Amino acid sequence: MRLKNKVAVITGAAQGIGRATALKFAKEGAKIVVTDMMLDALNETIEEVMGLGAEVLAYAANVVNKDEMEKVVEDVISKWNKIDILVNNAGITADNQLLKMPEEDFDKVIAVNLKGVYNCSQVVAKVMAEQGSGVILNASSIVGIYGNFGQTNYAATKWGVIGMTKTWAKELGKKGIRVNAVAPGFILTPMVKKMPDKVLDMMRDKSPLKDLGLPEDVANAYAFLASDEARFITGAVLSVDGGVVL
Repeated sequence: MRLKNKVAVITGAAQGIGRATALKFAKEGAKIVVTDMMLDALNETIEEVMGLGAEVLAYAANVVNKDEMEKVVEDVISKWNKIDILVNNAGITADNQLLKMPEEDFDKVIAVNLKGVYNCSQVVAKVMAEQGSGVILNASSIVGIYGNFGQTNYAATKWGVIGMTKTWAKELGKKGIRVNAVAPGFILTPMVKKMPDKVLDMMRDKSPLKDLGLPEDVANAYAFLASDEARFITGAVLSVDGGVVL
């Protein structure tokens, strides 16, 4: 097991990529800490993780609120004395074209997708720096690299996450902390599954593999980057997109 006895904090773990990552890490032997605001769905994640025999802590914590995340970290440290991995997965969308986007929609996406990553990383990085080791993994997107129609706010956050990833890799490497990002393409999350079939078919056709990704595909990338197999990888952005941007 690649992550045996590692303590992994995963935000936005109630469903989709976050849940898949929690389950993958549990299978790899990690102790799991999950956070989300969707409590019913989070309970399902907890049950599945426990069903794999893994230890798990769960919190209804909002990444926008740094005080809440500090309390989560304090509790995890009191329980397990360390945090080895942070996966900044929590994110939202509020799509609209530039000329139609309400300011509040821009602000709330920035708050969760960008400020939330900053909040969680700063709190956890302090612990990792004292330990002299750790891995921070950030959820970017191909939208953050190439842009996308109707996603000014989302694209801005995901590009910003790449900038933070590379900056933190430079700052934290000397403290034994690796920082990387994953940039998923079209992944069959609950949100994507709600799209019309013709849109999903169009996205499949754009991929050389003629397929859409699964949450497990992204979780597998996170598991590799979190493991010692990736010990010499930092500041990288790993695209998990089926070649859709080729």
